[in-house]
Amino acid sequence: MPKLWNETIEAHRQSVRDATLDTTAALVAEHGLTSVTMSRIAEKTGIGRATLYKYFPDVEAILSAWHERQIADHLAQLAEVRDRVDDSGERLEAVLHAYALIHQQRVQHHRHEPHGTELAALLHPDEHVARAQQHLRDMFTDLLTQAAQAGAIRTDVAPDELAGYCLHALTAASNLPSAAAAHRLVTVTVAGLRAPQ
Repeated sequence: MPKLWNETIEAHRQSVRDATLDTTAALVAEHGLTSVTMSRIAEKTGIGRATLYKYFPDVEAILSAWHERQIADHLAQLAEVRDRVDDSGERLEAVLHAYALIHQQRVQHHRHEPHGTELAALLHPDEHVARAQQHLRDMFTDLLTQAAQAGAIRTDVAPDELAGYCLHALTAASNLPSAAAAHRLVTVTVAGLRAPQ
């Protein structure tokens, strides 16, 4: 087959997949997990049930793929923020702010969805989530190592331990009501990273 034809088919498959993920997440948020069926997803997406089953075996597989895409998008956002800043100390702070905002905005968004908690409960950690969390921890450890080498943060605690501190501290942003509160949390977290006087 010609290359253009293959690219067109792949683009079509990706658009069907994306539409399925978005539609399923919206249906679960609106109606609850138990009311969402493969038939309803196919109808809302505008594809046949047989086609839908070629892509996914069940609703849980669709939601797992949606969650995996969300995580990949968040990691890409953080990498983009990281790559925009040259100074290692400023780079670390920029990524910490972005991470806190991702948590704060994601949970605020789900609070407005009647079944957001149900969706979050279904999406228990699995292998792709564990890989993503390790990638995130590695990213933070690298940023902290660079900042320590530049003298921007403390060196009496290993960067891996500081990465755990940052990740755990900033997940608290999910309980905060605003972006300003998330930024204040980052300020407190960064203060803990500074070298003792």
